[in-house]
Amino acid sequence: MSSLAELDLLLLEPAPVLALAPMQDVTDLPFWKLMTRYGGADLYYTEYFRVTPSSGLDKPILASITKNPTGRPVIAQMIGNDIPSLVRTARELQSHPIAAIDLNLGCPAPVVYRKCAGGGLLRDLPRIDSILGALRDAISGKFTVKTRLGFDDEDAIEALLPLFAKHSIDLVTVHGRTVLQMYRGGIRHDLIRMASESLACPVLANGNVSTPSEAQSVLRVTGARGLMIGRGAVRNPWIFSQIREHLAGKALTLPTGRDVLTYIHELYEAVCDLGIPDPKGVQKIKKYANFIGEGISPEFLHAVRRISTKADFFNLCREHLDHDRPMQLDPKIIWNSGTQEMRPNDAEVNSLKE
Repeated sequence: MSSLAELDLLLLEPAPVLALAPMQDVTDLPFWKLMTRYGGADLYYTEYFRVTPSSGLDKPILASITKNPTGRPVIAQMIGNDIPSLVRTARELQSHPIAAIDLNLGCPAPVVYRKCAGGGLLRDLPRIDSILGALRDAISGKFTVKTRLGFDDEDAIEALLPLFAKHSIDLVTVHGRTVLQMYRGGIRHDLIRMASESLACPVLANGNVSTPSEAQSVLRVTGARGLMIGRGAVRNPWIFSQIREHLAGKALTLPTGRDVLTYIHELYEAVCDLGIPDPKGVQKIKKYANFIGEGISPEFLHAVRRISTKADFFNLCREHLDHDRPMQLDPKIIWNSGTQEMRPNDAEVNSLKE
């Protein structure tokens, strides 16, 4: 069965579609492989392919398509603003086993939007119109978009939706914040609902889904066809299975502290190359630990940011997780603690580019 057909069948199923969000340098091939041990998503988006006049297909990202370990459909995401280059890259990608090609209109990292790419394009709707038209002509299969509500104005989504309809976009993911909000502030579920109701294509809701009950609530209030989850899945790799359990009315399978400790060990082995020296390995795992820590405790999150060796990192993990108590891995307690330092800072957000 082709990847295109797999996506069609997935969208025909009554259950909501659960997608793993693309997070640059985080949701890569090794992370995908690890996620399959924990139930996994229904749909996977690649990290974005950077598209410029001189770019080629990034080999490690391409490997997540050609060596897809998930058994599920894969959507290839592009980011850029040069129309000939985007068209060329889209044509190259179509020779690989992908379910769709996605255009990133939402990345909030300043290093990206200052170049008028990702979320930066939301400041130039005529340019988006031209890009969508050119890509729609070049893509014979499914063409999808991941967007934010606008650059600095939430109501900008009202002008975006007609463009998506005009160019027959096949699926739209809406992160319910503006670019300048980054990952702070509430999610405008009402505007995601507006997108769901006004577009003929399926809509995925994205932003701040951390628990199965939140997932059910977001699906209900937005009317979305499914959910895209990124940081919540890094924090809690069981989340997709838990959402399925919750929606089916089953008791949740909650991990114990030792289960989370095992996950962190497996994560380190998956994403850190064998023999990688301590500083590089610890810096790599911190990209994940910043999110995992939000579900553990403020003390863990504070301490992990100051760790510099692998031994100290795992000693800290054992100190907080070597127990058999069930864990919700719900960050609300930390986010409501009032401690600003506990929250992701701009440098961390800039390094992740979800």
